Amino acid sequence: MAALYVVASWLIMQVAEVIFTLGGLPNWTGRILLVVLACGLPIALMMSWFYQLTPEGVRLEDDASPNAVVPQHAGRRLDFVVISILCAAVLVFAADKWWPRGPFEQSIAVLPFVNLSNDPEREYFSDGISEELLGVMMRIPNIRVISRTSSFSFKGKLLKLTDIARELNVAHILDGSVRIFGDRVRITAQLVDARSDTQLWAETFDRKFGDIFAIQDEIAAAVVDQLEIQLVGPRPRVPETSPEAYALYLQGLYLAHQLTIETLQKSNEYMQMALDIDSGYAPAWDILANNYVFLGGYGLLSFEEGFRLANGAIDKALAIDPTLAHAHSLRGRIALNVDNDLAAAARHYKRALELDATHDDIIRGAGVLLLSLGRIDMAMAFNEYAIEQDPVNPMGYGNLGMGYVTAGRWDDAIAACRKALALSPDFISAHYCVGEALRFRGDPASALEEFQKESLEALKLVGSAMAYHDLGQSSQSDAAMAELIDKHGETMAAQIAYVFDYRDETDKVFEWLAKAVQNKDPGITLLGTGTVYFSNSSKDPRWEPFLRELGYSQQQLDAIEFDVAPPKGYAR
Repeated sequence: MAALYVVASWLIMQVAEVIFTLGGLPNWTGRILLVVLACGLPIALMMSWFYQLTPEGVRLEDDASPNAVVPQHAGRRLDFVVISILCAAVLVFAADKWWPRGPFEQSIAVLPFVNLSNDPEREYFSDGISEELLGVMMRIPNIRVISRTSSFSFKGKLLKLTDIARELNVAHILDGSVRIFGDRVRITAQLVDARSDTQLWAETFDRKFGDIFAIQDEIAAAVVDQLEIQLVGPRPRVPETSPEAYALYLQGLYLAHQLTIETLQKSNEYMQMALDIDSGYAPAWDILANNYVFLGGYGLLSFEEGFRLANGAIDKALAIDPTLAHAHSLRGRIALNVDNDLAAAARHYKRALELDATHDDIIRGAGVLLLSLGRIDMAMAFNEYAIEQDPVNPMGYGNLGMGYVTAGRWDDAIAACRKALALSPDFISAHYCVGEALRFRGDPASALEEFQKESLEALKLVGSAMAYHDLGQSSQSDAAMAELIDKHGETMAAQIAYVFDYRDETDKVFEWLAKAVQNKDPGITLLGTGTVYFSNSSKDPRWEPFLRELGYSQQQLDAIEFDVAPPKGYAR
């Protein structure tokens, strides 16, 4: 009875998930159903204990004749019921895992609009218009929107819209073109049902440049109408500013995505010029803060200066618009990686998710925080959702792979990081991720081969030092460690401590962890990611007091409130 009840309850939950999703019911309805089914289990067991089948029907155990047996036809009927339920459970499980699914009905990818202006330097404007539209779409509830990295990966490729939609697993494509001439702009947009290759809507807007915000709002409204999306509350709109400030903002946005020291610095110049015209334009402050986070985090500015400037820009952005979700997530990232304040990071990321649960940066950041809190299963749910939203972004697969390493799922880690490398052959940390999984799986020779291919020198040395140690090549391991300390001792203290732990040199572990804390090394978050890291030092009597002082003891991590989950249902 217990087995039968559990299987039947699982089937009910599977059916209910589909019904609740299609009906747009809130998450608490599923929790109530789960509680009801859980409460029903002891009742069902009690009924099976006190009642039994007899030739006269269902009777109390005490009332049934001692020699009564279940009639043959009743026993066969019961067998048929049990077998039917078990077969249904197997079929539902198989369909859930292996049956190919079509795209979610209300799903869309916004492709970069084509620049038809005579000046190729206007590329920033067509890209920017596309990205702004994408941002508006992502803030509309009950629609799955593919993130920028994946949508823009098809820029300049001569592929059919149906093929792009299949690759991105979406039902609809929005694309178009932009032409600027004098003080006027002409934008042509079309919405296509990619499953049937049918144009659902198309329009050309020929307006003055100052009408650009109204045009974007009209395009977004047309998409909402065509997809029959039921909105609760006002439809999201593009934040407005002066046309001059907006043009400068789009140029800065275009440069920010290129992620080099030169383009980030140039992007900051454009953002500052836009803010000189309109100091109340919150999106410009947000991009400025994001640029400073990258410049400080990757050593392109001094660590302290980069994050000091980022915090100042975040203050400005949130003072203007407290609902700017990405700015809240940046605050969380700084709290995690600089201040080592996990509780504050959780508060900021929770607020960001409340405001926008689909932004790719927010989703990935929440996954990193969950790993730091040791909540591996939920972290993997966020990482997997990030892949669903951004299916051809190597960063998503890299994060997923390292999450799988932490979870001890070596084969899955290798597959995810191989996918990252297929999308971007020089993607930072992907070869290191594969090497880690191979090393944990007991293949140090193959791990060393992967570590040697890593494009980031510091990680190449970290992995090589451990692989040489496993192979019994102590001199090579020592040489890799000496080079790592000499070149990267200031920025990789936590990883150096990790290698010393792997080599079972515990005193040096604590020495380098102290340096990591002093240097505000973001790698210190390794301490909260479970048992695969620092397994030797965790047996030392100094370990628990050190974790408590830092705020990373299991009790302290468990006490941090971060009860979040990624959106569900879009893949169906």
